[in-house]
Amino acid sequence: MTTHHWKNLVVWQRAHSLVIDSYALTNRFPDSEKYNLASQIQRAAVSVPTNIVEGHDRSSSNDFIRFLFISRGSLEEVRYLMFLARDLNYINEDEYNNFEKDCSEVSILINKLIKSLKT
Repeated sequence: MTTHHWKNLVVWQRAHSLVIDSYALTNRFPDSEKYNLASQIQRAAVSVPTNIVEGHDRSSSNDFIRFLFISRGSLEEVRYLMFLARDLNYINEDEYNNFEKDCSEVSILINKLIKSLKT
């Protein structure tokens, strides 16, 4: 869609950092959650920047916007799953609050990009 590389998008950079953070947190989950909640969080987190990358290379703004909505949906999934992880005492309140703050930032950036592509 554009000649700029997706690695230069601040929204992708923040989403990528969120993936790294989600892996760091979920790697400490109990072994019983390795293929359950931890895996689901990791997959959903990876989906956020992956859909930004995939949409970025589409031929139209509308296609890119569609992938950004998918990315935003995956982000909301991650937010809920980390909320659940906190309630299960797999992460503490500070870890949750920091992760949630980062999720909010990514959500705002996705929404701003969607708005800019619509104009």
